[in-house]
Amino acid sequence: MITRDEALAIVHEFVQSPSLRRHMYAVEAAMRFYARQFGEDEEKWGITGLLHDFDWEIHPNLDDHPIKGAAILRERGVPEEIVRAILTHAPERTGLRPQTRLEKALRACDEITGLITAVALVRPSKSLYDLKVKSVKKKWKDKAFAAGVDRQDIEEAVAEFGVDLWEHVGNVIEAMRGIAPELGLDGSRAQKSDA
Repeated sequence: MITRDEALAIVHEFVQSPSLRRHMYAVEAAMRFYARQFGEDEEKWGITGLLHDFDWEIHPNLDDHPIKGAAILRERGVPEEIVRAILTHAPERTGLRPQTRLEKALRACDEITGLITAVALVRPSKSLYDLKVKSVKKKWKDKAFAAGVDRQDIEEAVAEFGVDLWEHVGNVIEAMRGIAPELGLDGSRAQKSDA
């Protein structure tokens, strides 16, 4: 097993974009939340979430990500269980469907964090602390909002994970609140825009 510091070093080596790093931290937080809820290995689940998109900047097309990234992770000694989970978060590209709870959790937590972030950023507070599920639900129905978020894929992934969609949204909001300052979603952006 690699440590979080080792995983973070991989992220910092391959990911320069602050927004991509924040996405990966958000998925890590959601994965850690569910690991605690299910009595699973929190470090393993967290590291899986942290590393899942580490190769996006070097393989920014859908033919290569995450397939080519898997080889790099194997070279770095990342356990195969984590590598396989990362491969299954993009089953339409890798041909590998999520089988384990870890794999299903990663797929369910990935894209929803982006939608939650987008909803938080359009709020006057620019904060997760006052974000409610109903706000996400309202924006969910607006297909023009965060149009790049594949809502059908989220619904399928969450159903496969076996959690109610809106309960899941609430869980992920709660998980992301725990690291809101690192995500830039603690209201500090709103304070800067007011200044």
